[in-house]
Amino acid sequence: MRERPIRVLLVDDQILMRRGLRKLLEVEDGIEVVGEAADGVEAMQLIPEARPDVALVDARMPKMDGVELIKRLSEEHTRVAAIVLTTFDDEYIFGGLRAGAKGYLLKDTSPEELVSGIEKASRGETVLGGQIAARVVSELRQRTESAERHSRTGDEILSGREVEVARLVGAGATNREIGHRLYITEGTAKNHISKILRKLGLRDRTQLALYAVEQGWAKRARPSDPSSADPA
Repeated sequence: MRERPIRVLLVDDQILMRRGLRKLLEVEDGIEVVGEAADGVEAMQLIPEARPDVALVDARMPKMDGVELIKRLSEEHTRVAAIVLTTFDDEYIFGGLRAGAKGYLLKDTSPEELVSGIEKASRGETVLGGQIAARVVSELRQRTESAERHSRTGDEILSGREVEVARLVGAGATNREIGHRLYITEGTAKNHISKILRKLGLRDRTQLALYAVEQGWAKRARPSDPSSADPA
């Protein structure tokens, strides 16, 4: 049994979401809400004083999104376990896990599952909501099957520029960030990704991100505009 309550920081740009989470958690024995932040920048400023054990982090936020915040936590506040609360966004699921998130829960998860997830994360355990866990397994399985269909490696199939684009997708960059780093337009970046998906026989951006990581191409990028994200 813990000697003190689990200290929780709420990070979400929607004030109604933060207020709802606070009311839900404040009635739970063994949990103490120690602060609220509207974005990653504000969260990083609060952490030294709030000293949370667990941070509930929204995926999409202005100034610093959930993936970048989790990366910063992994580097600077390793004792804080981050759980991403999402409406189900594949791009952020895999980016967040690579950045060091302890897990993902859907925003419509039950109060019991949320409390259980906080308790598990505080113990260092991984937390994946049922639907998200199923999707992660499905994506990994499909990626393995796709790889078996190709006798050549990705860097033999793709041009040098396409490998660069794939590397940045694997690092969690958006089309806008890819364009900024490679000095191309956002539309050109999107066209490159479409061609890469066709060449590799992959279905979507998530499978490409997994492929890039498995190939050893992906290195964590420093996003130039983390407030943006792309559907393709």
